[in-house]
Amino acid sequence: MTSDAAAVDRALADLVEGAQTWAATPLSRRRQLLEQVRALTVEHASEWICAAAGIKGLPADSPLLGEEWLSGPYAVALNTAALANSLAKLEAGDSPLQGVEFGSAPGGRTAVEVFPLDAFDRLLLSGFSAQVWLQPGVGREQALREAGLAQRDPSHSNGVGAVLGAGNIFSIAPLDTLYELFAHNRVVALKLNPVTDPLLGVWTKVLQPFISLGVVRILTGGAETGQYLVSHSLVDHVHMTGSALTHDAIVYGTGAEGARRKAADEPILDKPVTSELGGVSPTVVLPGQWNKADIRFQAQHVATQRLHNNGYNCIAAQVVVLNSRWAQREEFIDAVRAAVDAAPARQAYYPGSDDRVAAARASYPQAQHLGQGGGRVLVVNPPDRTALLQTEYFGPVLGIIELDCAEEDFAAEASRVVNEEFIGTLGINVLAAPSTIKAMGAGFDEFIAGLHYGTVAVNAWTGVGYLTATATWGAFPGHTRNDVQSGIGVVHNALLIDNTERTVVRGPFRPAPRSVAGGEMSISPKPPWFVNNRTGSTTGRLLVAFAGNRSWLKIPAIVASALRG
Repeated sequence: MTSDAAAVDRALADLVEGAQTWAATPLSRRRQLLEQVRALTVEHASEWICAAAGIKGLPADSPLLGEEWLSGPYAVALNTAALANSLAKLEAGDSPLQGVEFGSAPGGRTAVEVFPLDAFDRLLLSGFSAQVWLQPGVGREQALREAGLAQRDPSHSNGVGAVLGAGNIFSIAPLDTLYELFAHNRVVALKLNPVTDPLLGVWTKVLQPFISLGVVRILTGGAETGQYLVSHSLVDHVHMTGSALTHDAIVYGTGAEGARRKAADEPILDKPVTSELGGVSPTVVLPGQWNKADIRFQAQHVATQRLHNNGYNCIAAQVVVLNSRWAQREEFIDAVRAAVDAAPARQAYYPGSDDRVAAARASYPQAQHLGQGGGRVLVVNPPDRTALLQTEYFGPVLGIIELDCAEEDFAAEASRVVNEEFIGTLGINVLAAPSTIKAMGAGFDEFIAGLHYGTVAVNAWTGVGYLTATATWGAFPGHTRNDVQSGIGVVHNALLIDNTERTVVRGPFRPAPRSVAGGEMSISPKPPWFVNNRTGSTTGRLLVAFAGNRSWLKIPAIVASALRG
């Protein structure tokens, strides 16, 4: 599709009619459309991965293609299946949360147990779990009553939404489109990031059921096309994924006049805008007694959190927060350095990457240059950490800062620093040995509650929260249009839960078999998303096939591949 102004006009005119069609489409038909998209996602997954590999410069036999299988078609297949299940419950007159377990969280909060939901979940991600914490004061009955969002009244249209797709993770654009359709009952003009133009063909095939119905149109083009689209009188709402700088340019304009408008909150785009915008994500390491295998594994974990997709993730962990008095601090830093240095080489495919890495080197000339060609930057305990905590480098730049305090005071001080000194609130990782968590008792959950982030991952990467279709994904609530930080609103949320505050993901501290020996209820090996997983691509491909048609017969091959990773 071409995307000049005339093409945008035609697409939006189609969608105005499509909004009426969508409002007249019953839940049963909507569920069928989701099942069709799931099947098409699996059918065209290999074509999807081939296009992704071309964009990112990955060889056809690279284990790193596991990242593309998991964060691309697998995520979409999971989401469509979960949404279809929610619609089936609504069809039957039930809440999407019917049968889902509830719990409690600090501060009188209600927690919804959104993962695992069945035996397949418990086996394939053994030891992992996810809760959605509701906003304080929202109880179980209200959650049950209000779940379903716009699908509780599907005949009420909310008009036309413009979605500005991301250029880094290739499930974002389809998932954001689905969320507009189902959470908000808006038909969608999806404008692709130019980086993803090679995926236009496969996404057109995958989303064809909605395109044929007239409720989705896909557009391409540059920034001018995007601005024309979002400013169009036929667009009722805008959702974007990107940076806070891009958000502000769209909402307020650029240069001195844009800065003035932002300060006065005088937008040039005066319509509702929701967003997912990233930031500087921390990984807090709580001190404890770790053995050498723990240190090596968690160092690889940190390297993955930063170097997955070469750091071109809104949720890539940028700064590790350590206690300077931790007896194993130096050993851990050495292990992180080695893991970052040894991670597989990649192309710097994302626009501006080299400039951002150069900016980090300029701010921190004492930084270490790691990896093939020295393209990765490691900054260890700089005297001035401002740039590191306030600049999203969106690339292979990792920092480590140290807080000097007694061990018993570290959690509170780390919480203060990550809440007050870091830019953004999208996600935070916490690494802690089971013995440390046990020793903290109820104080550990209070510590988690005090972290003002949209996703908190304990002994897991926040990327697991992104991959969990039934979890929410977005910034911590409370940002405003002219102080947007990591954005406003959530996406994914396939249970269509209202009044959410955050997602809390938990995983095993050790992979199997060491997890079992250490008393953890987990048989998960090294996760397939780890950057040094040798069978990530094979495991990812098998998981996509499983997500399209779940069967116990497919489990042995998945487990065997995962164990070889």
